[in-house]
Formats: sequence, C-alpha cells, structure tokens
Amino acid sequence: MGLLDGLLGNASENDAQEIQQDLAQVLTAGERVEKSYAVLRDLIVFTTKRLILVDKQGVTGKKREYLSIPYRSVERFSMETTGHFDLESELKIWVRGQTEPISKTFRSDQSILDVARALADYAL
Repeated sequence: MGLLDGLLGNASENDAQEIQQDLAQVLTAGERVEKSYAVLRDLIVFTTKRLILVDKQGVTGKKREYLSIPYRSVERFSMETTGHFDLESELKIWVRGQTEPISKTFRSDQSILDVARALADYAL
C-alpha cells in the first residue's frame, strides 16, 4: 500500500534503515535517519541532526536535489488540511534566512498530520 499511497500524493513512512543506506554519502559521521516519508517521488527525512528534503528530478528520478535544514533553522511551520472542495493539504516550513516558505502538498490529512507531528517533535 505504501507505493500506491506515494503515487497518490499521500505521505507513506519508509523504512529508516533503507533510507540510511540510500543517504550514506550525504549523512555525517554518527548521523542516523530516524523517520522518512515519501511524497510522490520526493522524500522528507528526519535525522538525528537535520531535516533533509530530497527532490527527485527528471524522468528517471536519478538526478536529485538534497536540501539540508538544521532543526535550529526552522522558524515556524503551518499545515492546511483538506476541505470539501479542496482535496489537497499543504505543509509550509519557514527557514531562517528565506522569505518564502518551503511548501509540500499532500492528498491526505492523516499524511500531513504524521509529517507535521514528526516536524514538531524534532524542531521544537
């Protein structure tokens, strides 16, 4: 069901050990992946030290952008849940030094609640 959720835009939690291996070259010594969520092709990864947003690009997804955000740099975040006519949820994260928030779109309230709860656990 995880793959189907990801394709539909629902965040599905990934196996932290698998993501740990995938990101081994990006992680610092002693840094561990604690939680990871897939949204479409992208990843939201919570480590012991930072939030990593992985944006898979191109047709194959082989090209990737890694955005590293230390938890201390998260100034605030907000979430907008779905409604009767608006079927998408949105998570916005304001990072110190940037005027515009980072936005991620979800298709499920439960998905965005899980990610927002994890963000609160690590950033607050």
